[in-house]
Amino acid sequence: MKLQVTIFRDEDGVFIAECPAIPGCVSQGSTEDEAEKNIREAIVECLQVRAEKGLPLTIATREVEVPA
Repeated sequence: MKLQVTIFRDEDGVFIAECPAIPGCVSQGSTEDEAEKNIREAIVECLQVRAEKGLPLTIATREVEVPA
């Protein structure tokens, strides 16, 4: 399964990783690579919990265009 993730650096210098298709699936790391590794693990765990609870594994995400 391929999922989009976002990674950004917060004001404290920590890299925050999120998976928009899975509500509440967030992780962090001290480097981008660590944040990516951690979000991969978080995705697996979130998918397991959602499956156990009978929730949809993911929600719809869309790309929209807005004027710059």
